[in-house]
Amino acid sequence: MQIEPRSAVCKPSVLLLAASVVLCNIRDGKAVPLTPFRYEAQAQRHCPGDTVVWLDFQKRRYYLKGQRRYALGPTGSFVCRNEARGSGYRRSLWGLR
Repeated sequence: MQIEPRSAVCKPSVLLLAASVVLCNIRDGKAVPLTPFRYEAQAQRHCPGDTVVWLDFQKRRYYLKGQRRYALGPTGSFVCRNEARGSGYRRSLWGLR
């Protein structure tokens, strides 16, 4: 009876674990449709029960009202926070007053 080295036994289980982690983190692949607005009031009418945020398309971040970069920059737009989150944008922790 020959005993296999430990690394040979562990390889398939490590690959299986890695594959399961990747597959479990994949969402259903459907992004929330993003509706950008030029003016804050338009966005608020679109999502009355949600918070309006300023979305920076280049940095893939959104800013809340009261943050320094809110409503600044040529590469942004007003959107609903839930739409921004659903599309993969993250909240900026920088720029708080």
